Amino acid sequence: MNTMEYIIETLKVLVNIPSPSGYTKEVMEYVRGQAEGFGYVCEYSQKGGLVIRVKGLKNETLGLSAHVDTLGAMVRSISREGMLKFTMVGGYTMQSIEGSYCRIHTRDRRVYTGTILSKSPSVHSYDDARTLERTERNMEIRIDERVKCKEDVIKLGINSGDYISFEANFEYTEKGFIKSRHLDDKASVAVLLGLLKEMSEGGLVPERNLKLLISNYEEVGFGASWIPEDITEFIAVDMGVIGDDLNGTEYAVSICAKDSSGPYDYDLTTALINLAKENHIDYAVDVFPHYGSDVSAAIRGGSNIRGALIGQGIHASHGMERTHRDSLENTLKLLKAYLFKL
Repeated sequence: MNTMEYIIETLKVLVNIPSPSGYTKEVMEYVRGQAEGFGYVCEYSQKGGLVIRVKGLKNETLGLSAHVDTLGAMVRSISREGMLKFTMVGGYTMQSIEGSYCRIHTRDRRVYTGTILSKSPSVHSYDDARTLERTERNMEIRIDERVKCKEDVIKLGINSGDYISFEANFEYTEKGFIKSRHLDDKASVAVLLGLLKEMSEGGLVPERNLKLLISNYEEVGFGASWIPEDITEFIAVDMGVIGDDLNGTEYAVSICAKDSSGPYDYDLTTALINLAKENHIDYAVDVFPHYGSDVSAAIRGGSNIRGALIGQGIHASHGMERTHRDSLENTLKLLKAYLFKL
């Protein structure tokens, strides 16, 4: 299997493993298994993030990150009628999840399926079906079980604090488009695993030691607030935003100059731009006003690092997302250009 085929197949597996922020043990074990299969040593941080170690030629350490946690929800309460009220995990619009299928994960490892609906889900029954404001208070989950009241739901083992994951609906089209929830940021995790595959199979050794951080709380703001102290340069591989007055596309690698946390390191960002130019990699430079990354979290956490942000362009981020095979490949090419100065 070539690298791009591996990345896409791995991405399909990743997006279908439920992993809202903080509920990531299963997906982390999958990533760890892949990395160790390529011969790399892994260890967990205290908060459940994964660190993958790659020995380099020099005693300096470059950090790369991608986050495996996704958007999701948590059971807030159970209504008298047996519907689930929920609270958001991560930031998204209610419109983007209305009508979506989901899974409820109990503390004793039972899993139930359901559908996310508004409190007025039918135009045949409710005068305000079209106008009801889509807020947490006005949304609920219909469980695929015979329940008529709160007590029936509790008997299933479902209770407040249980995680809710959204179905991915992954599809890879003949034209090379990848449609799915959770491309943010499992696409980047797949790219980093593809990078490890090429390094392992090709006997490639980076100039510097490399630590890949797979974080598990990025969507709630503190994914990489801790990073190993020996990292001096840190590049977040995350989604590139596509939208109003932005330059990025679903085919290019995005290089972010500034996001809501402020500017990224000027020299490191410039070096990435120049490498993209020199290696004829399709890229775009952008400013993301409503965005933060693992690098942002690391800097807020006090890390003394140079930081940059790159990633494949994702359309309709935090919704029904889409990217293209070319964008994944251009992200991989830029990473290889930087690590090996191709």
